[in-house]
Amino acid sequence: MSRHDERAEQNRMRGGQGMLISTGDTPAHSVTITVIDYDGSRIDERTCRPEDLRALIARPTVTWIDVDGVHDAGIIEAVGDVAGIHPLTLEDIANTRQRPKIEDYGNYLYVAVRMLSPDGAGAFQSKQMSLVLGTGYVISFQERPGDVFSRIREHLRTGAGRIRNEGADYLFYSLLDAIVDGYFTVIEEFGERIEAVEEEVVADPDHETLQAIYALKRSLIALRRSVWPLRDVVAELERGDSSLIRTSTLVYLRDVYDHAIQVAETVETYRDTASGTLDVYLSSQSSRMNEIMKVLTIIATIFIPLTFIAGVYGMNFAYMPELGYSWGYPVTLALMAVVAGIMLFYFKRKGWF
Repeated sequence: MSRHDERAEQNRMRGGQGMLISTGDTPAHSVTITVIDYDGSRIDERTCRPEDLRALIARPTVTWIDVDGVHDAGIIEAVGDVAGIHPLTLEDIANTRQRPKIEDYGNYLYVAVRMLSPDGAGAFQSKQMSLVLGTGYVISFQERPGDVFSRIREHLRTGAGRIRNEGADYLFYSLLDAIVDGYFTVIEEFGERIEAVEEEVVADPDHETLQAIYALKRSLIALRRSVWPLRDVVAELERGDSSLIRTSTLVYLRDVYDHAIQVAETVETYRDTASGTLDVYLSSQSSRMNEIMKVLTIIATIFIPLTFIAGVYGMNFAYMPELGYSWGYPVTLALMAVVAGIMLFYFKRKGWF
């Protein structure tokens, strides 16, 4: 049994065949479908209904269908019906917790990736982006509003670059490249966080510093879950097994693959750096504790002979030779001070404090 047949059988056994259920949060806004239809000489941008898409896809132009939101199962199914998307692919689109992956259905390519963006608080936001590449069209399904495609839209509207003169596979590459480039913005944020934590560890580490290190490590682990599967997705695209991607576009996909490798390696470097920062923090805390224990030990050591002297003259025997001396008390205190001074001088000579 093939992988698709196994998933279909599992779906049937769950009793959910033909029913899409979004696994993400239900946003307040409704699902919108924006279409940019273009060629080298013209561009048409509009908001459409699912039933209007069939005629647009049939045109000899390049059509970009951007679906903003996947929480309305009816609209997702309608778009899938127009484009001939397999029900299992629609199920993956509605499941917003997908691991980045690629599937080739012959007449279209399906790619699920994570789109990342800084959240302004030192961490990042992650949402699923599903891309479907067909003959003459690209469909992007966004989990929530907000993307990294503003530069692509601007190039399409102004005719800048070569995107208006290329096919749907080049648009598909451009969208994927913009997503991967967005990872670098997030990585820069992590770099700044790591530098700040390192400075704090060296200067004056406290319990909040430890919490910041652990939060950084958790964020890097979450980032790694998105980056490493993405590398495998781009590697499979770069091999050029699909007839939907022309040879001329494979060169650009290799560049995306290089960027994905760079992102993955940087994430691994930051993980090692965060682990090293944690080791430095623990070492500094251990060193601080050792300094405290050393001071306490020196104090305790100094008081050992003083306690002995005080203990001898604190005995209440009736016949003690020094009890009758009028200068006995100040002489004893002076002896204690001299003993303490000699011990401090000795410890200083040894470099123990």
